Amino acid sequence: MTALTPLFTPHWNAELELAYARFDGSTRPVLRRHSGPLRVQKHLYPEGPEVCQHIIVHPPGGIAGGDRLDISAAVGSGAWAQLTSPGAAKWYRAGGPAFQNLHLRVEAGATLEWLPQETIVYSAAQAELSTTIELEGDASLFYWDIIALGRPASGERFDAGHFQAQLNIRRDGELLWHERQRVVGNDGLLDSPIGLDGQPVFATFIVSGVIDPELLERCRELPSRVRGDLTQLPGLVVARCLCDEALHARAWLIDLWRLLRPERLGREAVAPRIWST
Repeated sequence: MTALTPLFTPHWNAELELAYARFDGSTRPVLRRHSGPLRVQKHLYPEGPEVCQHIIVHPPGGIAGGDRLDISAAVGSGAWAQLTSPGAAKWYRAGGPAFQNLHLRVEAGATLEWLPQETIVYSAAQAELSTTIELEGDASLFYWDIIALGRPASGERFDAGHFQAQLNIRRDGELLWHERQRVVGNDGLLDSPIGLDGQPVFATFIVSGVIDPELLERCRELPSRVRGDLTQLPGLVVARCLCDEALHARAWLIDLWRLLRPERLGREAVAPRIWST
């Protein structure tokens, strides 16, 4: 008996548009528009009214070939938004590429913390991500991403498909950071000492501004289970690590966040409760 061939492959197109503004010392959502399976949960104020926390939810639970996610967030002058996710984003094996486009804009005097949980790219997935961040004036940014290629705990190596990403950060139109990545399944870079050196997880943490050299050394001396370091660049601090488990990368980023947030933003770091569930 011959299996029937599907006439089409279903896919999801989803959009989420967010905006925040400051009113009387409080940050409030002023725009929450969605189309398709992207949502935010009820806004929270675990630190008081100045910091508005939103959890971005993708109800299908994973991203497959043909899916497209478009997310934008604008933080108005003086406002402070913290965005995270309830769990790992999973990019499944697919016969065609899937896409995520992220556009973040932070006005003068505003703060954005983009702190999602890890992204797991299954073997044979075709994941293509593009992120653009626009900072205005003295806007503050804390941004991280954690990428896990394959599922080593299940014995799955990233031996097929591809992961590609680009990140552009500008302040008042001037380019501060431009990066393009492309990793192909079974690529030599997966094991090369000038690539991932056999480590399936890599993470990046970018903080706007300049930090004290003593604090930079304290960050470098943090005990961790990753191979990582930090660099002070003009207008940005960039932290990078390699490791064998996403949990180790996340723990290192959180420890850095706890050190850097009081220095750069004047507030102690309060971990979102969703990270512990």
